[in-house]
Amino acid sequence: MKLCAEIYTDGSCHTQQCVGAWAAVVLIDEQKIVLSGKENNTTHNRMEILAVINAIKYIQIHFKSVTKIKVVSDSQYVIGLVGRQSKFESSDFTTKAGNDIRNIDLVKELLKLISLFNLEFVKIKAHQKVTDIINYNIEVDKLSRQLVREAVKMN
Repeated sequence: MKLCAEIYTDGSCHTQQCVGAWAAVVLIDEQKIVLSGKENNTTHNRMEILAVINAIKYIQIHFKSVTKIKVVSDSQYVIGLVGRQSKFESSDFTTKAGNDIRNIDLVKELLKLISLFNLEFVKIKAHQKVTDIINYNIEVDKLSRQLVREAVKMN
């Protein structure tokens, strides 16, 4: 039986201390799995990409029958990477100035994962208000920001 999965992701970063966190909610076959992590010496965009990568890898390891994944993110950066894949590949992941693109390691990893699955990326509005409808984007946003606050207190 082929399964579909939905992933809601978000990342957050304290720009002065460069402490970041990512969170993902994975929905598969009536299961809800919450994933998260923290990083030092990072950026907001790295946390946004890591949330997607880690959620896809989790599915790849634990749910081998999943063939289609819907990724819901409020990150214009992450959503935009998919559309620029051919541009990155034709420029060998370098800028016009000849430097590596930002986050080259994670961008390459995400694009490799994209090639393994039927992925649909959906852009959602960030920082939405709570309503009666379950919104997992709000949940991952709150979790990633909470993890950053906790990490900053410990520094």
